[in-house]
Amino acid sequence: MAMDTPARSFEPFASDAPILAIVEAFRARTLPFAEWSHQAHLATGLWHVATHGEAAARDRLREGIKAYNLAVGRGNDDMRGYHETVTMYFVWSAARFLEGDAPPDLAGRVNAYVAGPFGAKDGIFIFWTRERLLSPQARLAWVEPDIRPLDPAALLA
Repeated sequence: MAMDTPARSFEPFASDAPILAIVEAFRARTLPFAEWSHQAHLATGLWHVATHGEAAARDRLREGIKAYNLAVGRGNDDMRGYHETVTMYFVWSAARFLEGDAPPDLAGRVNAYVAGPFGAKDGIFIFWTRERLLSPQARLAWVEPDIRPLDPAALLA
């Protein structure tokens, strides 16, 4: 996921069905790469955290995204493909979002997560400088934040 793409608004999901279709296509590695948007990443991540818990979601998403990238002809190296720090940040943010007063239905949860501060693409830059986050080291392995420690309150300020 390129972190320097411009912000854009997303069409809310009308029901659970399109979210489940994205998750299943991701897991089957048949989701067209053009549909692997920030919204699709967040929906898939939130579903994994809600379904499997934060710890298991980390491993499932790490391996799943790497395998998906290879299946759609994308590599995973220090310049593109899977990004460990970004993925683990969004697993953390999904878990913190779910600890709050999240809507009970999947579409409601995903829409609220995507539209809110926990799913905001630029929220990550409250914790990391662009230089550190976009480094090859942060792509290949978890790199601690260099602005402030992870704290859900910082996203809500």
